[in-house]
This record gives sequence, structure tokens and C-alpha cells, in this order.
Amino acid sequence: MPQSHETIRLTMAQALVKYLQVQFSERDGKTQRLIPSIFGIFGHGNVAGLGQALYEHGEDLPYRQPRNEQSMVHTALGFAKANNRLATLACTSSIGPGATNMISGAATAATNRLPVLLLPSDYYATRSQGVVLQQLEHPVSADISVNDCFRPVSRFFDRITRPEQLLTALPEAMRVLTDPADTGPVTVSLPQDVQAHAYDYPANFFERHEWRIERRVPDPRRVAETVRLLKAAERPMIIAGGGVHYSEAWEALQEFSSMFGIPVSETFAGKGAIREASPLLLGGQGVTGTPAAAKISSQSDLVVGVGCRMMDFATGSQSAFNNPQVRFVNINVGGHDAYKQSGVPIIADAREALAALTQAAEGAGIQPNAAYTREIEDINRDWAEQLGAAVSEEVPGEAMSQGKLIRVINEEAQPGDTIVAAAGTPPGDLVKMWDATRNRKCHIEFGYSCMGYEIPAGLGVRMTQAEGEVYVFIGDGTYLMNPTELVTSMQEGLKLTVIISENHGFQSISALQMLRAGRRFGNEFRSRDREVNRLEGEYMKIDFAQNAASFGARSWHVTTPDGVRDALRDARSERKTCVIVADVEPHHYLPDSGVWWDVAAAEVSDDSETQERRREYEEGLHSQRFHY
Repeated sequence: MPQSHETIRLTMAQALVKYLQVQFSERDGKTQRLIPSIFGIFGHGNVAGLGQALYEHGEDLPYRQPRNEQSMVHTALGFAKANNRLATLACTSSIGPGATNMISGAATAATNRLPVLLLPSDYYATRSQGVVLQQLEHPVSADISVNDCFRPVSRFFDRITRPEQLLTALPEAMRVLTDPADTGPVTVSLPQDVQAHAYDYPANFFERHEWRIERRVPDPRRVAETVRLLKAAERPMIIAGGGVHYSEAWEALQEFSSMFGIPVSETFAGKGAIREASPLLLGGQGVTGTPAAAKISSQSDLVVGVGCRMMDFATGSQSAFNNPQVRFVNINVGGHDAYKQSGVPIIADAREALAALTQAAEGAGIQPNAAYTREIEDINRDWAEQLGAAVSEEVPGEAMSQGKLIRVINEEAQPGDTIVAAAGTPPGDLVKMWDATRNRKCHIEFGYSCMGYEIPAGLGVRMTQAEGEVYVFIGDGTYLMNPTELVTSMQEGLKLTVIISENHGFQSISALQMLRAGRRFGNEFRSRDREVNRLEGEYMKIDFAQNAASFGARSWHVTTPDGVRDALRDARSERKTCVIVADVEPHHYLPDSGVWWDVAAAEVSDDSETQERRREYEEGLHSQRFHY
């Protein structure tokens, strides 16, 4: 921007606050605040700087008070994802542990390509105070602080050691936050003393600025190359990732799939990419996906990835694609992902790329293969019957299965409702069986699989979604890690309906342990057996409903599907946060996809069970095929 002769004298923190309030994002003619709110926990590192600035100048940047620094980052990520990366939140912390508490949130953001602005406070830039409280004394590099831990998990990092450095740092921070290919966590480290230092800032630095989020169009030569592959393919398929949502390419994807008879599977981030009922929707892709998707993946000769990262869960650790002639096409805004699997890279916005492919394929005379579409319908019908039987199964003496619990939630969900999940068994079960048609959205974080994400992210979704229910679906293990943002939900009037699947431990890892070691150890919530000195006693009795009630939530403890249904209906009419604790059978799982996952069993062991698991693992290694 041209230099203004008019200046405004402000502290660095005041300038930061005023600048954030006039930043907007724009796409397709729709404009919104880029950073409409800030979360923070104050300490000596930011209370007199950023805290003072927010009080005096933050009338359009509402401050919200979380209970934990990691949690506030996850709230920002839930907000960013619900806004399709067109808006996010800022998060401020004090120096030391307050700052480093945000790093897991930053890593979750970086892995999932989600924007968030992190403002950790830092040690004195002047250094005249000597060693200060919470300062790391590095024996070699005097300019290192704990905030340097943010560097590998930030898409952009800067440390403001003079107040005028904001003039270059903040525009670059906004550029990264709004760049579809480069977006992710942005960290602007703020030394405690510099926050209070004043400077004569150009007045036009605080004028309204709109950051246009452009839709990159595909290279016509890549489109033509892909159409040639489509024309030759007998068994094409599409894997839809989170990029479908961020591009708002739902209609374009559905049209492309239906027009040419191409089945679609969905990754965790891509769940709900197909929004209308379709006989071509295969459900979840990969390790925790559906057998239908696994069968088609195994036989496909052309895989078109749309906005996905091709991580190991989707590819079955490179074992899911067994056709010797398989080729890949990757539609992605970033070249890093577009070139994976030695695929044809279409580096473009997903909606624009799909529209171009649809037009070109129609012009080339590509038609659906009737026999192939009938086969897909038959495979889907078989899976629906298998799932229905598994969910309906009742075993005497057992609690309801988690699959049965999800089915009731799905049946009760209405258009406009959202279910949020992250780690453990809930993401796999949801990607396998949640019906996201009729605008019953499914928000899954599994790129980083960060336990403790769910309740804070639910708050971020609720900040975006004024109507309908925001269901937070978690296991008891995750709940125990981070229940305290229930207090924030009460404080801010952000109503959630939290459903706790009480299965007495970390059962997803327990199941993996049985698969690869043959023994359960340390993954269930059991008391210590003093005879063997292991956690192999009785299940611990934890009153989750009472715990939630102590935070101010309305709570239920239910043991049957009918009890779940009644509680969900009562919760819908409730205005404050609700917590439903459901007893679930610990070791009752949904049918397996049949897709292998590369988690190695011990190569050497005296345990016969582990030896057998090693033999099974080595057999699975033969299914891996790398695409160079």
C-alpha cells in the first residue's frame, strides 16, 4: 500500500488489534471478517500489552476466555473448518507454558491445512531485565525461546522485536491465512516489552482490506490428459477429500460422478462431500472405511483424488490399489499433494477442475458403463445388509454397540445438524456409517487425530452454526483429557450436545493392540491388580454425567437405544449444553473394511500370540505396492 503521511501513535499491541478488525476475506463476491474474534488466556506476558489493547481498541474484536490454550486453538480450527477456511480466529497466550500449550493445536492445524492466527507472547526483546520468569536459557543460542518450537508447525513464523515490524509481518500473515495452497497456522511471536512500545503507524495501515481468495483454473492440457485416461478406464473411482468442502464443490462433484457413472468414496475430511443420496456413494475410504469402497479401490484402474492428501488410512499404507494398471489423477490446490502417487497433477480449485473435466468428458463422448454401475449398486446393497445386521445384532449380557448408538444419533439428526469427532473409534465408525445426506453434516478431524479436539472444535462450529444441533461425539478417554471447555460453552452461551460413548478406555488402540500383539495392556480404565501389579482389575466407576453437571451442563446417563433417543429429543429442546453418557460394549466393533494398515508387530518375541501376529503382519507386507 502507498505510504500515508498521516500517522497514528499506538503501541504495537494496539496496532495489531486495530489491524485485525479491518481484515476481510472475499470469494465469489461474498465478503466476511477474516478474524472476527480472539481467544486468550492472560499472564504477565500479554496482560499489559495485548490485554490492554483489546480493552481499549477491541470493540470489533470480541475477546473470549477459554480454559486451556490448546483448546482455544482447536476452537479456532473448528471455526475455520466450518467456514470452509474463509475465516478463522486469533489466539493469544502468555509466555512459557501458555505458549507451548498451543503447539499441539498448531500441529493439528498444520497437518489439516487449516488457518489459525497464533499470538504467543515472548521474552523481553531488550534483555535488560536479565533472566525473566519462564525463560529458557539456551547454552549456545541466546536468541532462542520456547516459541521457536512453533517454527516446524507454522506455515509462517515471525518474531516482532520492533513495533514497526508489524507493517511487513501482518500483511504476510494475512496472505498465508487466505492462500488456499499455503494456508495453515501463522505464528507471530510477541515479546512482552515490545507489545507496549509505541510507534507512529501510517493511518492507511488501518484501512479496510479485502483478501481475495481466488479459484485457480486447471491447465487445459492436464484436463485433456485426464479425459484420455477416463475414456480408457473401465473401473474409475473418485476419492473425495476435504478440498471438496473448502472449494464448496459438492454439486460439481455429484454432477461429475452421476454424469459418467463414477463411484465416490470419502476420506475423513471429505465425509459428506456427496450431499444427496447416490447409488454411486461407496462410503468411507481405506482402513476404517467400508468393504464396498475397499473392493472398488482394489480393482480400480483409475483413481481420481479430489482435494485429498492420500494419507496411509486412505491408501491402506499403499495396499488398497491392487490393479496392476492403476493410474492416478490428483486435483489439488497444492502441488505437494497433486503430484502424489505419481499421479497426473491438476493444480486447481476443486470446483473449477471438476467443472472443466465434466465439460471436456462430455465433449469426448464419455458415457457411464451400465454394467459397472449395476455392480456398484450390488456391492453397496451387500454392505448395507451387512451393516444393518451388525448394528441390529443383540448379544445377551452385552451393552449396546457403538454402531447402534451412532445409528440412533443419525436417525434423530435433522437437516442443519453437525456431528463432530476426532480420535479413537468415533471417526472410523462415522466415516463408515454416518448418513450425511439431507444436510446432516459430519465434521471429523483425523489428519492429526488429536484427542481433546472435539469439544473445543464443537464450540467453533457452534460459533458459525446458529441453528440446529452441534453433536460432539467422543469416547470416555477423550472426555477425560479435556472436558473443561464445557465451562466455556456455558460462559458464552454456545450450546453443544456432547455424547460420550462410555466403553471404559482407549478401545481403538486396544483393538489394534490385540491385532498386532495379541494382548491387551494399559488401554482400559481398570484398577491395579496388586497380585500381578498391572492395570487388570475391575473397570473404574466414573460418574461422567455428574462431572458434566458440575460444569453446569444438563446431563443424562443412558443404557439403551430408547434411552439415547429420549435424551437426544430432550436435549434438542434444551438451550444450554447437554451431555449424554451412553453405556457401550467395549469390544464390539463394526465390520472391518478388510484394508490392511502398516503397524508392525514385534519382530522378536517369546510370546506365541505376538509371534502369530508377526506372521500375519509379514503376510500383509506383500500387499503393499508403491506408485513411483
